[in-house]
Amino acid sequence: MSPSPAGPGNYKRVILKLSGEMLKGPMAFGHDPAAVLHIANEIREAAQLGIEVGVVIGGGNIFRGTSDAAAHMNRSVADQIGMIATVINALMLQDALERMNVPTRVMTATPMQAMAEPYIRRRAMRHLSKGYVVLFGGGTGNTHFTTDSAAALRAAEIEADVVLKGTKVDGVYTSDPRKNPDAKLLKSVSFHRALVENLNVMDSAAISVCREANMPIIVYDLSVAGNTRRVLKDGDIGTLISGE
Repeated sequence: MSPSPAGPGNYKRVILKLSGEMLKGPMAFGHDPAAVLHIANEIREAAQLGIEVGVVIGGGNIFRGTSDAAAHMNRSVADQIGMIATVINALMLQDALERMNVPTRVMTATPMQAMAEPYIRRRAMRHLSKGYVVLFGGGTGNTHFTTDSAAALRAAEIEADVVLKGTKVDGVYTSDPRKNPDAKLLKSVSFHRALVENLNVMDSAAISVCREANMPIIVYDLSVAGNTRRVLKDGDIGTLISGE
């Protein structure tokens, strides 16, 4: 089922996708307590708007299956280690959120029953409807797929209104603004253009899932306090990727 039409101020259910690197702050790897608390507060503010929030997080601050450290490993094994890293990050965020009195559930695509629930679509939707923030760990549960793909897949499955991709930049540019001072910020981009021009929004599989599900994506700067609330309420920042 396609998500119901919604826009800023009218979102009922969202998926927030963030990279593991967002949790390491200025550190080379691992978890920076201030960064973890900042992200947890952004999620808390979204939940306080009465919006159902699901979160998909990467594991790049710990281990990434496509990293240099994994260059000589079997790709499937490396990806499995990366999926475990995403569960570690989900548990870190769960702890931070619950210290803020935000009820949460961690669900994983690969069973880890001592620390998280197995991902079941209807159960996830039930948790969301009860006001829990649901943290989806373990990617898709399959190797050779990114957590971008996991975010798109979970968003389509739970019938979210939008995928929010929180990054350290304020949107999608025509080229890398760190290398090209003439790069221009794009306020809106079609799925087709994002794919054809390889605009580094999400990987092509994730964009294709969102396009098929008519699921808009908003790329915005998560590092600025209050931006998640602003995206959800006002929609005046970031880049919108949609079918238009």
